Amino acid sequence: MFKLLKYFKWYDWIGLLFVFGLTVAEVHCDLKLPEYMVKILSSIGQGTDEVWKYGGMIMLYVTISVVIMIVISFLSSLISSGFSMRLRNRFFNKVGEFSMAEINKFSTASLITRSTNDIVQVKQLLMMLMRMFMYAPVMAVYALVKITETNAPLTWTTFGFVAIMFLFIGVIMALVIRKFMLMQKQTDELNGVARENLTGIRVVRANNAEKYQEDKFKKVNDKLTSTTLYTSRVTAFLFPGMQLIMNGLNLALYWIGANFIGNAQDFLSVSEFSQYAGQVLMSFLIVSVLFVLIPRASVSAKRVNEVLDTQPSIKSGTLKPELVQNGGTIEFKNVSFKYPGAEECVLKNINFSVKAGETVAFIGTTGSGKSTLFNLLARFYDATEGSICVDGIDIKEYKFSALNDRLGYIPQKSYLFAGTIAENVAYGVPDASQEEIYDALETAQANDFVEQLNGKLEFFVSQGGKNLSGGQRQRVSIARAIIKKPEILMFDDSFSALDYKTDKALRTALSQKCKHMTKLIVAQRIGTILNADKIIVLDSGQIVGSGTHDELMQNCETYKNIALSQLSEEELSHGRK
Repeated sequence: MFKLLKYFKWYDWIGLLFVFGLTVAEVHCDLKLPEYMVKILSSIGQGTDEVWKYGGMIMLYVTISVVIMIVISFLSSLISSGFSMRLRNRFFNKVGEFSMAEINKFSTASLITRSTNDIVQVKQLLMMLMRMFMYAPVMAVYALVKITETNAPLTWTTFGFVAIMFLFIGVIMALVIRKFMLMQKQTDELNGVARENLTGIRVVRANNAEKYQEDKFKKVNDKLTSTTLYTSRVTAFLFPGMQLIMNGLNLALYWIGANFIGNAQDFLSVSEFSQYAGQVLMSFLIVSVLFVLIPRASVSAKRVNEVLDTQPSIKSGTLKPELVQNGGTIEFKNVSFKYPGAEECVLKNINFSVKAGETVAFIGTTGSGKSTLFNLLARFYDATEGSICVDGIDIKEYKFSALNDRLGYIPQKSYLFAGTIAENVAYGVPDASQEEIYDALETAQANDFVEQLNGKLEFFVSQGGKNLSGGQRQRVSIARAIIKKPEILMFDDSFSALDYKTDKALRTALSQKCKHMTKLIVAQRIGTILNADKIIVLDSGQIVGSGTHDELMQNCETYKNIALSQLSEEELSHGRK
């Protein structure tokens, strides 16, 4: 929890000092009340003037105390809300620096829980600390000082009950601290199942798997409910137990005080002492409220810190874009790669080079490592062995922004953001003109369907592009990459949802309008890559063939088998013309 204090600003610390000063003033006002209550009791029978005088002082101190309480509540809300806002921003930015390895380590569901629920827990504790925890110790110390100035037997009795209270709170906390940690992990699981169900709702319905998903959700929901009920039941004993201790102290004080009360003044002393003792216990009762929040908030703070303290495994280089000549050449040198935690390499000793402006295609069986090549080139992961160069420079030396400016990446699963068509196409180039947007859409063969949409470029796309077809999403994604005018276009099976006619028209447009760009294409369809300058065949993470279509048909059995499984020799020959 204390590690998060580094995200406090200087004005937060000033605010905390101001709150502490107000708290001392509030305690001073509250501790004046027992004195004036005793003075009112002692002045009974001496006339109403004294009663009105001391009663007026009580009202004055109560009014001041209420005003101070309102100011403290306002300041504590302001400080805690500002702190949580900065913490969420820092958390979001930190996650944005992560590579896929870190994101997979925490899981998407867990990162969402940590950025919302966990930070809320920390915020609530901070607010309660300023509103209550500052008040309670100051009140307890002031009251204990007053107590020690009076009767010794009553003082030791009070200390004895305080010790019992500490023991009681310690037992309660020991029973629930582990459960609070478990609750946060189970909240991660619950969010994960809910997110999975919403993301795959079409698959769920298509397979009549609603009951399966309901049972899966019920299982994790019941676990979280059971843990929550346990902690609630245990902490439910806290307040009754505290009340019992407080009432027991009052009873003990009056029982002991009755033995040495000799006159009215002694009775008033015991009465005043009892009020001070009550304030001591009330302070600990307030602290006990925080002891309910502290374990869970400390677990949440630890989970937030785990993310904030995690250093990305992939570091940005220092090379700026203006220091590198444009070109578009690519070279893989003895590249091998295995995913974090895996034993076997997905790619083994990969060597190939691509000249600027070339079209190079990658084909192979499922799991042969085609998409992994793109992940390495885009630095979603770093190669385990070997090096990858763009324009003759190792990609690890580029700043992330410089490398990303050179790449136009269209992922296998097209993703569109909530917003208009124009906003999605110009996502990487916010200042793009309407003419540039239309030009990119035309190259991507998307202008026809966009013109038919209600609102055209201003048509609102739902999150993930769910209100567009798969082919439409792919073409908008391709337009988004083209408008950047990158040196290298990376199509990771990005033609899979297109019909053959659109596929051919798109490839023709790319060869004409993007001929200066290097084009890398991962494809499953032979027809998409027949005319590539070079085709690289992968099998089990290794290159088993490289060359043109005609060359591979002659000397690469793997490629020939893939080609003939899709098209006849006559169709293959016709496709080359």
